[in-house]
Amino acid sequence: MLTAENTAIHLDQSIFLLIVYRGTSFEYRVISGFPNMLNLGYNNFTGVIPKEIGQLKSLSILNLSSNSLSGEIPVQLCSLKNLQVLDLSNNLLTGAIPSDLNKLHFLSTINVSNNDLEGPIPRGGQFSTFTNSSFGGNPKLCGNAIDRPCGSAEAPLVSTLTTEQKDRRIAFAIAFCAFFGVGVLYDQIVMSKYFS
Repeated sequence: MLTAENTAIHLDQSIFLLIVYRGTSFEYRVISGFPNMLNLGYNNFTGVIPKEIGQLKSLSILNLSSNSLSGEIPVQLCSLKNLQVLDLSNNLLTGAIPSDLNKLHFLSTINVSNNDLEGPIPRGGQFSTFTNSSFGGNPKLCGNAIDRPCGSAEAPLVSTLTTEQKDRRIAFAIAFCAFFGVGVLYDQIVMSKYFS
């Protein structure tokens, strides 16, 4: 059912006897009103996220959090045009966040925190609304959302630190040689007074 664009034809359209609430802002009176969800969080799954997940066109909520999934975020997720919530937090994911995720116009929540992702956070689209908490725990990520600049802005800082460390070592070597030389000279003067 999740592979079809329109799942309403597969569902029983009968009305609930009771109104079902999900939070304070969502009210569902018919089964087809529920968002299409795949919640596989907290299952200790390992391996990569299968690329076939991109075939689940009607998926609104995808939660794969708190597993041990590894590898990269599959670019096929970018084809899930109905996706509203994506939670991939607390896994072992690596690589970059696919830049085409910013084309998912219904995406209102993303959480990729506590992985080993790297590179720039996509810009534009819904990504301009996501906060630092969506990306925390990924020390190799950079971008405006986490106040860590990307690209050449970081390179001078690294080279400046390296140059500063070299300068300190050179200064230490010169000072050590000077003090050693003065010490040897002083020793020679003192020794010459006793043996003359």
